[in-house]
Amino acid sequence: MTKDKVISRICDVGLVAVVRADNADMARRTADACLEGGVAALEITFTVPGAHKVIEELAKAYPGGEMILGAGTVLDPETARIAILSGAEYVVAPSLNPDTIRLCNRYQVPCMPGCMSIREVVEAMECGADIIKIFPGELFGPAIIKSIKGPLPQARMMPTGGVNVANAKDWIAAGAVALGAGSSLVAGAKTGDYAKITATAREFLAAIRAARGQ
Repeated sequence: MTKDKVISRICDVGLVAVVRADNADMARRTADACLEGGVAALEITFTVPGAHKVIEELAKAYPGGEMILGAGTVLDPETARIAILSGAEYVVAPSLNPDTIRLCNRYQVPCMPGCMSIREVVEAMECGADIIKIFPGELFGPAIIKSIKGPLPQARMMPTGGVNVANAKDWIAAGAVALGAGSSLVAGAKTGDYAKITATAREFLAAIRAARGQ
């Protein structure tokens, strides 16, 4: 899938499931539950034990493009390259690392670095970031998206942290192109309640569609 198509699909879906898990099996089952609920964009974080192997297995299990598979908690270009070689179609970072963005651009893989200030957002865009991950989102809430959009209306932003079904519409209304959801979406994995993940995924998507007037 081309870089532009990956970005377009993520924005169309409007939700990226941030998958953190205690083990590989939990991560795979969480990913499957999210996909069943309609969330096609999955971010397998590198806090998951053997994360690159989980990405490899999911890439093989879903070769038809039904899952938009990404890697998260990518702290450096070395990890980004491992993720890409394992099958990740986009890379998400909790902070701004210009070398990571440059590596992703070299291989034409979308990169979403974490930022929390105008200065960081501008630097990320100058480095070639495709979507800015506003993180941690709960520090300022949806108002930060609207504030950044003032001087930087061209910035494409995706908040992560503190995003839930109840405030999803507020983030979208503020100008977010997509939302990143972690524990508020996948918490059911901790108790083995994967059906809850699927149900919550559907609630998230319904809230996003309503906020977009769809």
